[in-house]
Amino acid sequence: MLKTLCGLLAGCFMFSAPAGAASSAPRLVERDGRFALFVDGAPYLMLGAQVHNSSNHPQALQKVWPAVADARANTVLVPVAWEQIEPVEGRFDFSFLDTLVREARQRQVRLVLLWFATWKNTSPQYAPGWVKFDNRRFPRMVGRDGKPHYVLSPFGDQTLAADKRAFVALMGHLKKIDEAHHTVIMVQVQNEVGSYGLVRDFGPTAQAAFDKDVPAEVLARQKPRSAGAASGSWKAVYGDYADEYFHSWATARYIGDIARAGREVYDLPMYVNNALRDSLEPIAPWNNNFASGGPTYDVIDIYKAAAPKIDIVSPDIYNPASAQVSATLGHFQRRDNALWVPEIGNAAVYARFLYEVIGRGALGVSPFGLDYADYSNFPLGSKLTDQRMVEPFGKVFAAFRPIQRQWAQWAFEGRTRGVAEGDDGADQLITFKGWKARVSFGQWQFGEKDWPGNAKEAPPHAGQRLGGVAIAQTGDDEFVVVGQYARVRFEPDLAPGQLGSMLARVEEGHHDIQGQWQVDRLWNGDQVDYGLNLTATPLTLKVRLGRY
Repeated sequence: MLKTLCGLLAGCFMFSAPAGAASSAPRLVERDGRFALFVDGAPYLMLGAQVHNSSNHPQALQKVWPAVADARANTVLVPVAWEQIEPVEGRFDFSFLDTLVREARQRQVRLVLLWFATWKNTSPQYAPGWVKFDNRRFPRMVGRDGKPHYVLSPFGDQTLAADKRAFVALMGHLKKIDEAHHTVIMVQVQNEVGSYGLVRDFGPTAQAAFDKDVPAEVLARQKPRSAGAASGSWKAVYGDYADEYFHSWATARYIGDIARAGREVYDLPMYVNNALRDSLEPIAPWNNNFASGGPTYDVIDIYKAAAPKIDIVSPDIYNPASAQVSATLGHFQRRDNALWVPEIGNAAVYARFLYEVIGRGALGVSPFGLDYADYSNFPLGSKLTDQRMVEPFGKVFAAFRPIQRQWAQWAFEGRTRGVAEGDDGADQLITFKGWKARVSFGQWQFGEKDWPGNAKEAPPHAGQRLGGVAIAQTGDDEFVVVGQYARVRFEPDLAPGQLGSMLARVEEGHHDIQGQWQVDRLWNGDQVDYGLNLTATPLTLKVRLGRY
Protein backbone atom coordinates (compact mmCIF):
# COMPACT_ATOMS: atom_id res chain seq x y z
CA MET A 1 0.00 0.00 0.00
CA LEU A 2 1.07 3.56 -0.65
CA LYS A 3 2.69 4.92 2.47
CA THR A 4 0.87 7.64 4.34
CA LEU A 5 2.55 10.89 3.50
CA CYS A 6 1.64 13.00 6.48
CA GLY A 7 4.07 11.46 8.94
CA LEU A 8 7.07 11.94 6.72
CA LEU A 9 5.91 15.35 5.56
CA ALA A 10 4.87 16.80 8.89
CA GLY A 11 8.08 18.81 9.11
CA CYS A 12 8.34 19.67 5.41
CA PHE A 13 7.26 23.27 5.81
CA MET A 14 8.51 23.74 9.37
CA PHE A 15 11.73 25.64 8.94
CA SER A 16 13.33 25.99 12.34
CA ALA A 17 15.17 22.94 13.58
CA PRO A 18 13.77 21.13 16.61
CA ALA A 19 15.34 20.98 20.04
CA GLY A 20 18.63 19.13 19.93
CA ALA A 21 19.50 20.74 16.64
CA ALA A 22 23.11 19.61 16.66
CA SER A 23 22.03 15.97 16.47
CA SER A 24 19.95 16.69 13.36
CA ALA A 25 22.50 18.79 11.50
CA PRO A 26 22.49 18.30 7.72
CA ARG A 27 24.44 15.19 6.76
CA LEU A 28 24.93 12.85 3.86
CA VAL A 29 23.80 9.29 4.55
CA GLU A 30 24.71 6.23 2.47
CA ARG A 31 22.90 2.90 2.41
CA ASP A 32 23.65 0.07 -0.03
CA GLY A 33 25.25 2.50 -2.49
CA ARG A 34 22.31 4.93 -2.38
CA PHE A 35 22.44 8.35 -0.77
CA ALA A 36 20.17 10.83 0.94
CA LEU A 37 20.80 14.31 2.26
CA PHE A 38 19.26 14.37 5.72
CA VAL A 39 17.99 17.78 6.80
CA ASP A 40 16.34 18.08 10.21
CA GLY A 41 16.53 14.31 10.56
CA ALA A 42 14.83 13.21 7.31
CA PRO A 43 15.74 12.83 3.62
CA TYR A 44 15.47 16.06 1.67
CA LEU A 45 15.21 16.59 -2.10
CA MET A 46 16.90 19.79 -3.27
CA LEU A 47 14.72 21.53 -5.85
CA GLY A 48 17.32 24.16 -6.49
CA ALA A 49 17.76 27.56 -8.08
CA GLN A 50 21.30 28.81 -8.54
CA VAL A 51 21.58 32.56 -8.92
CA HIS A 52 23.85 34.37 -11.34
CA ASN A 53 27.41 34.97 -10.15
CA SER A 54 26.84 38.67 -9.52
CA SER A 55 23.56 38.28 -7.66
CA ASN A 56 25.42 37.89 -4.36
CA HIS A 57 24.73 41.33 -2.92
CA PRO A 58 21.89 42.49 -0.64
CA GLN A 59 20.29 44.74 -3.25
CA ALA A 60 20.55 42.06 -5.94
CA LEU A 61 18.53 39.65 -3.82
CA GLN A 62 15.42 41.68 -4.67
CA LYS A 63 15.58 40.08 -8.13
CA VAL A 64 16.35 36.64 -6.72
CA TRP A 65 13.45 35.94 -4.38
CA PRO A 66 10.60 36.49 -6.89
CA ALA A 67 12.24 34.05 -9.32
CA VAL A 68 12.80 31.50 -6.55
CA ALA A 69 9.11 31.70 -5.66
CA ASP A 70 8.06 31.34 -9.32
CA ALA A 71 10.38 28.35 -9.67
CA ARG A 72 8.83 26.67 -6.62
CA ALA A 73 12.40 25.99 -5.50
CA ASN A 74 13.07 24.92 -1.94
CA THR A 75 16.83 25.51 -2.06
CA VAL A 76 18.86 28.47 -3.38
CA LEU A 77 22.52 28.26 -4.37
CA VAL A 78 24.37 31.54 -3.81
CA PRO A 79 28.04 32.51 -4.16
CA VAL A 80 29.95 33.93 -1.23
CA ALA A 81 33.17 35.45 -2.56
CA TRP A 82 36.49 35.67 -0.78
CA GLU A 83 36.94 39.24 -2.05
CA GLN A 84 33.54 40.02 -0.56
CA ILE A 85 34.22 38.85 3.00
CA GLU A 86 37.91 39.82 3.28
CA PRO A 87 38.53 42.86 1.06
CA VAL A 88 41.31 43.90 3.44
CA GLU A 89 43.55 41.17 4.76
CA GLY A 90 42.50 40.08 8.23
CA ARG A 91 39.29 42.16 8.29
CA PHE A 92 36.14 40.14 7.69
CA ASP A 93 32.76 41.43 6.57
CA PHE A 94 29.86 38.97 6.81
CA SER A 95 27.06 41.49 6.28
CA PHE A 96 25.92 39.91 3.01
CA LEU A 97 25.88 36.44 4.56
CA ASP A 98 23.78 37.76 7.45
CA THR A 99 21.31 39.33 5.02
CA LEU A 100 21.18 36.25 2.82
CA VAL A 101 20.52 33.83 5.67
CA ARG A 102 17.92 36.09 7.27
CA GLU A 103 15.99 36.64 4.05
CA ALA A 104 16.12 32.96 3.07
CA ARG A 105 14.83 31.99 6.48
CA GLN A 106 11.98 34.47 6.17
CA ARG A 107 11.00 32.81 2.88
CA GLN A 108 11.42 29.29 4.26
CA VAL A 109 13.96 28.17 1.69
CA ARG A 110 17.28 26.49 2.36
CA LEU A 111 20.67 27.63 1.13
CA VAL A 112 23.74 26.09 -0.42
CA LEU A 113 26.76 28.38 -0.21
CA LEU A 114 29.29 28.49 -3.05
CA TRP A 115 32.78 29.43 -1.89
CA PHE A 116 34.36 31.40 -4.74
CA ALA A 117 37.96 31.90 -3.67
CA THR A 118 41.27 30.66 -5.08
CA TRP A 119 39.49 29.28 -8.14
CA LYS A 120 36.25 30.15 -9.87
CA ASN A 121 35.99 28.61 -13.34
CA THR A 122 39.76 28.03 -12.86
CA SER A 123 40.44 31.78 -12.45
CA PRO A 124 41.42 33.78 -9.32
CA GLN A 125 38.99 36.57 -10.18
CA TYR A 126 37.05 36.17 -6.91
CA ALA A 127 40.17 36.30 -4.75
CA PRO A 128 40.76 39.66 -3.03
CA GLY A 129 42.90 42.19 -4.83
CA TRP A 130 45.65 41.77 -2.27
CA VAL A 131 45.88 38.13 -3.40
CA LYS A 132 45.39 38.15 -7.14
CA PHE A 133 47.88 40.95 -7.84
CA ASP A 134 50.73 39.68 -5.64
CA ASN A 135 52.40 36.93 -7.65
CA ARG A 136 55.41 36.67 -5.35
CA ARG A 137 53.37 35.85 -2.27
CA PHE A 138 50.57 34.06 -4.09
CA PRO A 139 52.26 32.35 -7.05
CA ARG A 140 50.60 31.32 -10.27
CA MET A 141 51.19 28.12 -12.16
CA VAL A 142 54.25 28.02 -14.38
CA GLY A 143 54.49 26.47 -17.84
CA ARG A 144 57.24 24.28 -19.23
CA ASP A 145 58.81 27.42 -20.66
CA GLY A 146 58.96 29.07 -17.23
CA LYS A 147 56.27 31.62 -18.04
CA PRO A 148 53.48 32.25 -15.49
CA HIS A 149 49.99 31.00 -16.21
CA TYR A 150 46.73 32.73 -15.23
CA VAL A 151 45.78 30.06 -12.64
CA LEU A 152 46.94 30.32 -9.02
CA SER A 153 49.20 27.39 -8.19
CA PRO A 154 47.90 24.62 -5.91
CA PHE A 155 51.45 24.64 -4.45
CA GLY A 156 51.17 28.19 -3.14
CA ASP A 157 51.47 27.62 0.61
CA GLN A 158 50.56 31.18 1.49
CA THR A 159 47.60 31.10 -0.88
CA LEU A 160 46.30 27.98 0.78
CA ALA A 161 46.82 29.39 4.26
CA ALA A 162 45.01 32.63 3.42
CA ASP A 163 42.10 30.90 1.65
CA LYS A 164 41.76 28.42 4.50
CA ARG A 165 41.79 31.17 7.13
CA ALA A 166 38.98 33.00 5.33
CA PHE A 167 36.93 29.83 4.86
CA VAL A 168 37.30 28.89 8.52
CA ALA A 169 36.14 32.38 9.47
CA LEU A 170 33.15 31.97 7.15
CA MET A 171 32.19 28.60 8.62
CA GLY A 172 32.65 29.90 12.15
CA HIS A 173 30.34 32.83 11.51
CA LEU A 174 27.82 30.56 9.81
CA LYS A 175 27.77 28.27 12.82
CA LYS A 176 27.15 31.25 15.08
CA ILE A 177 24.14 32.53 13.13
CA ASP A 178 22.64 29.31 11.75
CA GLU A 179 23.49 26.21 13.77
CA ALA A 180 20.09 26.28 15.45
CA HIS A 181 18.18 26.68 12.18
CA HIS A 182 20.01 24.78 9.40
CA THR A 183 19.15 27.37 6.76
CA VAL A 184 22.44 26.47 5.06
CA ILE A 185 22.51 22.74 4.33
CA MET A 186 25.61 22.31 2.19
CA VAL A 187 28.72 24.13 0.96
CA GLN A 188 30.55 24.03 -2.37
CA VAL A 189 34.31 24.52 -1.99
CA GLN A 190 35.77 26.51 -4.93
CA ASN A 191 34.11 26.37 -8.36
CA GLU A 192 34.94 24.49 -11.56
CA VAL A 193 38.62 24.16 -10.72
CA GLY A 194 41.54 23.10 -12.90
CA SER A 195 43.38 24.90 -15.68
CA TYR A 196 42.83 25.54 -19.35
CA GLY A 197 45.80 25.71 -21.68
CA LEU A 198 48.27 24.10 -19.27
CA VAL A 199 48.13 20.51 -18.09
CA ARG A 200 49.83 21.15 -14.73
CA ASP A 201 52.16 23.39 -12.76
CA PHE A 202 55.79 23.01 -13.83
CA GLY A 203 57.21 25.34 -11.15
CA PRO A 204 60.09 24.06 -8.97
CA THR A 205 57.92 23.04 -6.02
CA ALA A 206 55.39 21.31 -8.26
CA GLN A 207 58.09 19.54 -10.27
CA ALA A 208 59.72 18.22 -7.12
CA ALA A 209 56.37 16.77 -6.02
CA PHE A 210 55.77 15.31 -9.48
CA ASP A 211 59.07 13.43 -9.33
CA LYS A 212 58.17 11.81 -6.02
CA ASP A 213 56.29 8.53 -5.64
CA VAL A 214 52.52 8.57 -6.07
CA PRO A 215 50.90 8.71 -2.60
CA ALA A 216 49.64 5.37 -1.33
CA GLU A 217 46.06 6.63 -0.92
CA VAL A 218 45.97 7.52 -4.62
CA LEU A 219 47.45 4.18 -5.68
CA ALA A 220 44.77 2.45 -3.64
CA ARG A 221 42.02 4.01 -5.76
CA GLN A 222 43.34 5.11 -9.17
CA LYS A 223 44.66 2.10 -11.07
CA PRO A 224 48.03 2.38 -12.86
CA ARG A 225 48.12 3.24 -16.55
CA SER A 226 51.57 1.79 -17.13
CA ALA A 227 51.88 -1.99 -17.36
CA GLY A 228 53.71 -3.53 -14.42
CA ALA A 229 54.08 -0.26 -12.51
CA ALA A 230 52.31 -0.75 -9.20
CA SER A 231 54.24 2.08 -7.55
CA GLY A 232 56.79 4.75 -8.29
CA SER A 233 56.72 8.29 -9.68
CA TRP A 234 53.67 9.79 -11.34
CA LYS A 235 55.22 9.29 -14.76
CA ALA A 236 56.21 5.71 -14.00
CA VAL A 237 52.75 4.73 -12.76
CA TYR A 238 50.46 6.74 -15.04
CA GLY A 239 52.48 7.32 -18.20
CA ASP A 240 50.78 9.72 -20.60
CA TYR A 241 48.09 10.46 -17.98
CA ALA A 242 50.62 11.45 -15.33
CA ASP A 243 50.44 15.22 -15.78
CA GLU A 244 46.63 15.40 -15.54
CA TYR A 245 46.42 12.94 -12.65
CA PHE A 246 49.13 14.80 -10.74
CA HIS A 247 47.35 18.12 -11.25
CA SER A 248 44.08 16.54 -10.08
CA TRP A 249 45.78 15.26 -6.94
CA ALA A 250 47.42 18.62 -6.21
CA THR A 251 44.17 20.53 -6.70
CA ALA A 252 42.10 18.02 -4.73
CA ARG A 253 44.58 18.03 -1.85
CA TYR A 254 44.40 21.84 -1.70
CA ILE A 255 40.58 21.80 -1.67
CA GLY A 256 40.50 18.93 0.79
CA ASP A 257 42.69 20.82 3.24
CA ILE A 258 40.33 23.79 3.14
CA ALA A 259 37.26 21.56 3.53
CA ARG A 260 38.77 19.70 6.47
CA ALA A 261 39.59 22.92 8.30
CA GLY A 262 36.11 24.32 7.67
CA ARG A 263 34.36 21.17 8.86
CA GLU A 264 36.38 21.14 12.06
CA VAL A 265 34.66 24.43 12.85
CA TYR A 266 31.16 23.64 11.50
CA ASP A 267 30.52 20.22 10.03
CA LEU A 268 28.28 20.60 6.98
CA PRO A 269 28.26 18.40 3.87
CA MET A 270 30.63 19.70 1.19
CA TYR A 271 31.09 19.09 -2.52
CA VAL A 272 33.01 20.15 -5.61
CA ASN A 273 31.58 20.86 -9.06
CA ASN A 274 33.21 20.72 -12.44
CA ALA A 275 33.09 21.73 -16.05
CA LEU A 276 32.78 18.45 -17.90
CA ARG A 277 34.99 16.63 -20.29
CA ASP A 278 33.12 14.85 -23.10
CA SER A 279 31.20 11.99 -21.50
CA LEU A 280 30.97 9.93 -24.70
CA GLU A 281 34.51 10.17 -26.01
CA PRO A 282 36.87 7.31 -25.08
CA ILE A 283 39.17 8.26 -22.22
CA ALA A 284 42.47 9.63 -23.52
CA PRO A 285 45.28 11.79 -22.12
CA TRP A 286 44.57 15.51 -21.77
CA ASN A 287 44.90 17.32 -25.09
CA ASN A 288 43.86 20.85 -24.13
CA ASN A 289 40.23 19.72 -24.46
CA PHE A 290 39.01 20.27 -20.88
CA ALA A 291 40.16 21.83 -17.60
CA SER A 292 43.05 19.65 -16.47
CA GLY A 293 43.05 18.99 -12.75
CA GLY A 294 39.31 19.51 -12.36
CA PRO A 295 37.16 16.74 -10.87
CA THR A 296 36.15 15.19 -14.20
CA TYR A 297 34.63 11.73 -14.03
CA ASP A 298 37.89 9.94 -14.85
CA VAL A 299 39.61 11.31 -11.72
CA ILE A 300 36.82 10.99 -9.16
CA ASP A 301 38.92 8.35 -7.40
CA ILE A 302 41.84 10.76 -7.08
CA TYR A 303 39.54 13.37 -5.53
CA LYS A 304 38.12 10.80 -3.14
CA ALA A 305 41.64 9.83 -2.11
CA ALA A 306 43.10 13.33 -1.77
CA ALA A 307 40.05 15.16 -0.36
CA PRO A 308 38.18 12.77 1.96
CA LYS A 309 36.26 15.64 3.57
CA ILE A 310 34.62 16.42 0.22
CA ASP A 311 31.46 14.31 0.13
CA ILE A 312 30.43 14.63 -3.51
CA VAL A 313 31.96 15.26 -6.93
CA SER A 314 29.22 16.87 -9.02
CA PRO A 315 28.67 17.64 -12.72
CA ASP A 316 27.62 20.98 -14.23
CA ILE A 317 25.53 20.19 -17.32
CA TYR A 318 25.41 22.66 -20.20
CA ASN A 319 25.19 20.35 -23.19
CA PRO A 320 21.54 19.47 -23.96
CA ALA A 321 22.39 16.46 -26.12
CA SER A 322 20.41 13.71 -24.40
CA ALA A 323 23.10 11.05 -24.83
CA GLN A 324 25.66 13.34 -23.21
CA VAL A 325 23.35 14.09 -20.28
CA SER A 326 22.56 10.42 -19.63
CA ALA A 327 26.20 9.41 -19.89
CA THR A 328 27.25 12.19 -17.53
CA LEU A 329 24.66 11.17 -14.92
CA GLY A 330 25.84 7.59 -15.18
CA HIS A 331 29.50 8.55 -14.70
CA PHE A 332 28.84 10.60 -11.56
CA GLN A 333 26.25 8.38 -9.89
CA ARG A 334 28.41 5.78 -8.21
CA ARG A 335 28.20 3.61 -5.13
CA ASP A 336 30.77 5.91 -3.55
CA ASN A 337 29.46 9.19 -4.99
CA ALA A 338 26.00 10.67 -4.61
CA LEU A 339 24.38 12.20 -7.68
CA TRP A 340 23.82 15.94 -7.23
CA VAL A 341 23.52 18.33 -10.19
CA PRO A 342 24.23 21.83 -8.83
CA GLU A 343 24.13 23.44 -12.28
CA ILE A 344 22.12 22.69 -15.39
CA GLY A 345 21.19 25.09 -18.18
CA ASN A 346 18.11 27.27 -17.71
CA ALA A 347 16.88 27.06 -21.31
CA ALA A 348 13.53 25.29 -21.66
CA VAL A 349 15.15 22.31 -23.41
CA TYR A 350 16.79 21.33 -20.10
CA ALA A 351 13.55 21.11 -18.11
CA ARG A 352 12.83 17.56 -19.25
CA PHE A 353 16.09 16.36 -17.71
CA LEU A 354 14.80 17.23 -14.23
CA TYR A 355 12.67 14.08 -14.41
CA GLU A 356 15.66 11.94 -15.30
CA VAL A 357 17.82 13.43 -12.56
CA ILE A 358 15.16 13.27 -9.84
CA GLY A 359 14.00 9.85 -10.95
CA ARG A 360 17.53 8.45 -10.78
CA GLY A 361 17.58 9.15 -7.06
CA ALA A 362 19.69 12.31 -7.08
CA LEU A 363 19.99 14.50 -4.02
CA GLY A 364 18.61 17.26 -6.22
CA VAL A 365 19.09 19.44 -9.26
CA SER A 366 19.51 23.18 -9.74
CA PRO A 367 19.11 25.16 -12.97
CA PHE A 368 21.67 27.95 -13.17
CA GLY A 369 20.68 31.60 -13.48
CA LEU A 370 17.18 31.39 -11.98
CA ASP A 371 16.85 35.01 -10.98
CA TYR A 372 15.45 38.09 -12.67
CA ALA A 373 18.71 39.97 -13.18
CA ASP A 374 18.81 41.36 -16.70
CA TYR A 375 21.49 38.92 -17.83
CA SER A 376 21.42 35.92 -20.15
CA ASN A 377 24.17 33.31 -20.47
CA PHE A 378 22.92 32.16 -23.87
CA PRO A 379 24.01 29.92 -25.60
CA LEU A 380 24.61 27.92 -22.40
CA GLY A 381 21.19 28.93 -21.14
CA SER A 382 18.02 30.76 -22.02
CA LYS A 383 17.81 33.99 -24.00
CA LEU A 384 15.00 35.01 -21.65
CA THR A 385 15.45 36.72 -18.28
CA ASP A 386 11.87 36.96 -17.03
CA GLN A 387 9.09 34.61 -15.88
CA ARG A 388 9.13 32.82 -19.22
CA MET A 389 12.61 31.53 -18.43
CA VAL A 390 11.59 30.20 -15.02
CA GLU A 391 8.22 28.72 -16.01
CA PRO A 392 9.36 25.36 -17.48
CA PHE A 393 11.26 24.54 -14.28
CA GLY A 394 8.61 25.90 -11.95
CA LYS A 395 6.04 23.53 -13.47
CA VAL A 396 8.20 20.51 -12.70
CA PHE A 397 9.23 21.63 -9.23
CA ALA A 398 5.57 22.42 -8.39
CA ALA A 399 4.74 18.73 -8.82
CA PHE A 400 7.56 17.57 -6.55
CA ARG A 401 7.63 20.33 -3.95
CA PRO A 402 4.77 19.02 -1.74
CA ILE A 403 6.27 15.52 -1.66
CA GLN A 404 9.96 16.33 -1.71
CA ARG A 405 10.49 14.57 1.64
CA GLN A 406 8.55 11.47 0.57
CA TRP A 407 10.24 11.35 -2.83
CA ALA A 408 13.67 11.64 -1.20
CA GLN A 409 12.76 8.71 1.04
CA TRP A 410 11.59 6.62 -1.91
CA ALA A 411 14.80 7.45 -3.76
CA PHE A 412 16.86 6.45 -0.72
CA GLU A 413 15.04 3.12 -0.76
CA GLY A 414 15.81 2.64 -4.46
CA ARG A 415 12.17 2.90 -5.57
CA THR A 416 12.48 5.69 -8.15
CA ARG A 417 13.38 5.83 -11.83
CA GLY A 418 13.28 8.61 -14.42
CA VAL A 419 13.73 9.31 -18.10
CA ALA A 420 13.87 12.34 -20.37
CA GLU A 421 12.85 12.35 -24.00
CA GLY A 422 15.91 11.55 -26.06
CA ASP A 423 17.00 13.47 -29.11
CA ASP A 424 15.88 10.50 -31.23
CA GLY A 425 12.39 10.50 -29.64
CA ALA A 426 12.62 6.73 -29.15
CA ASP A 427 10.63 4.73 -26.59
CA GLN A 428 12.37 4.05 -23.28
CA LEU A 429 11.83 1.09 -20.98
CA ILE A 430 12.06 1.42 -17.19
CA THR A 431 12.38 -1.73 -15.09
CA PHE A 432 10.78 -2.14 -11.66
CA LYS A 433 10.12 -5.08 -9.39
CA GLY A 434 7.55 -7.18 -11.25
CA TRP A 435 6.80 -4.51 -13.86
CA LYS A 436 8.22 -2.51 -16.71
CA ALA A 437 7.08 0.95 -17.75
CA ARG A 438 7.32 1.75 -21.45
CA VAL A 439 7.55 5.49 -22.02
CA SER A 440 6.91 6.94 -25.48
CA PHE A 441 6.83 10.49 -26.77
CA GLY A 442 5.43 12.72 -29.49
CA GLN A 443 1.91 11.26 -29.57
CA TRP A 444 -1.65 12.48 -29.36
CA GLN A 445 -3.50 11.44 -26.21
CA PHE A 446 -5.85 9.17 -28.17
CA GLY A 447 -4.92 6.32 -30.49
CA GLU A 448 -1.65 5.07 -31.91
CA LYS A 449 1.00 6.75 -34.03
CA ASP A 450 0.29 4.56 -37.05
CA TRP A 451 -3.41 5.35 -37.20
CA PRO A 452 -4.11 7.18 -40.48
CA GLY A 453 -5.25 10.39 -38.82
CA ASN A 454 -2.37 10.43 -36.32
CA ALA A 455 0.19 9.50 -38.97
CA LYS A 456 -1.06 12.36 -41.13
CA GLU A 457 -0.83 15.03 -38.43
CA ALA A 458 1.56 14.89 -35.47
CA PRO A 459 0.81 16.85 -32.27
CA PRO A 460 2.46 20.26 -31.93
CA HIS A 461 4.95 19.01 -29.31
CA ALA A 462 6.23 16.14 -31.47
CA GLY A 463 9.89 16.65 -32.23
CA GLN A 464 10.35 19.43 -29.66
CA ARG A 465 11.90 17.04 -27.09
CA LEU A 466 9.93 18.25 -24.08
CA GLY A 467 8.92 14.96 -22.48
CA GLY A 468 9.99 13.50 -19.16
CA VAL A 469 8.70 11.05 -16.58
CA ALA A 470 9.71 10.13 -13.03
CA ILE A 471 8.11 7.09 -11.40
CA ALA A 472 8.21 5.77 -7.85
CA GLN A 473 7.17 2.20 -7.07
CA THR A 474 5.37 2.60 -3.76
CA GLY A 475 4.15 -1.00 -3.43
CA ASP A 476 4.40 -4.28 -5.34
CA ASP A 477 1.71 -3.15 -7.79
CA GLU A 478 1.50 0.55 -6.99
CA PHE A 479 3.20 3.55 -8.54
CA VAL A 480 3.30 7.33 -8.41
CA VAL A 481 3.88 8.80 -11.87
CA VAL A 482 4.94 12.43 -12.45
CA GLY A 483 5.57 13.71 -15.95
CA GLN A 484 4.72 15.70 -19.03
CA TYR A 485 4.51 15.22 -22.81
CA ALA A 486 4.77 11.44 -22.54
CA ARG A 487 2.77 8.19 -22.67
CA VAL A 488 3.33 5.51 -20.04
CA ARG A 489 2.26 1.88 -20.40
CA PHE A 490 2.94 -0.70 -17.69
CA GLU A 491 3.91 -4.22 -18.74
CA PRO A 492 3.84 -7.07 -16.21
CA ASP A 493 6.24 -9.86 -15.44
CA LEU A 494 3.76 -12.77 -15.62
CA ALA A 495 3.86 -15.96 -13.57
CA PRO A 496 2.84 -19.29 -15.13
CA GLY A 497 -0.92 -19.38 -15.66
CA GLN A 498 -1.32 -15.59 -15.73
CA LEU A 499 -2.63 -14.09 -18.98
CA GLY A 500 -2.05 -10.38 -18.59
CA SER A 501 -2.63 -7.28 -16.52
CA MET A 502 -5.05 -4.39 -16.18
CA LEU A 503 -5.17 -1.04 -14.53
CA ALA A 504 -7.02 -1.45 -11.24
CA ARG A 505 -7.26 2.26 -10.44
CA VAL A 506 -5.73 5.46 -11.79
CA GLU A 507 -6.12 8.65 -9.79
CA GLU A 508 -5.21 12.05 -11.12
CA GLY A 509 -4.61 14.43 -8.26
CA HIS A 510 -2.29 16.67 -6.37
CA HIS A 511 -0.62 16.91 -2.99
CA ASP A 512 -1.72 19.75 -0.79
CA ILE A 513 0.61 21.91 1.26
CA GLN A 514 0.71 19.26 4.00
CA GLY A 515 1.63 16.60 1.46
CA GLN A 516 -1.74 14.87 1.63
CA TRP A 517 -2.98 13.30 -1.59
CA GLN A 518 -6.10 14.88 -3.03
CA VAL A 519 -7.97 13.06 -5.83
CA ASP A 520 -9.08 15.34 -8.67
CA ARG A 521 -10.63 12.62 -10.83
CA LEU A 522 -10.40 8.93 -11.74
CA TRP A 523 -9.11 7.87 -15.17
CA ASN A 524 -10.78 5.11 -17.16
CA GLY A 525 -12.09 4.42 -20.66
CA ASP A 526 -10.61 6.74 -23.26
CA GLN A 527 -8.19 8.17 -20.71
CA VAL A 528 -6.40 4.81 -20.19
CA ASP A 529 -7.10 2.77 -23.34
CA TYR A 530 -3.98 4.13 -24.99
CA GLY A 531 -1.71 4.31 -21.98
CA LEU A 532 -1.39 7.07 -19.43
CA ASN A 533 -0.95 10.24 -21.46
CA LEU A 534 0.76 13.16 -19.77
CA THR A 535 0.38 16.56 -21.41
CA ALA A 536 1.97 20.02 -21.25
CA THR A 537 1.24 20.70 -17.60
CA PRO A 538 3.02 18.10 -15.42
CA LEU A 539 0.55 15.60 -14.02
CA THR A 540 0.75 13.39 -10.95
CA LEU A 541 -0.97 10.02 -11.05
CA LYS A 542 -1.41 7.29 -8.46
CA VAL A 543 -1.61 3.96 -10.27
CA ARG A 544 -2.63 0.54 -8.96
CA LEU A 545 -2.18 -2.46 -11.23
CA GLY A 546 -3.40 -6.05 -11.20
CA ARG A 547 -2.75 -9.32 -13.02
CA TYR A 548 -5.30 -11.87 -14.20
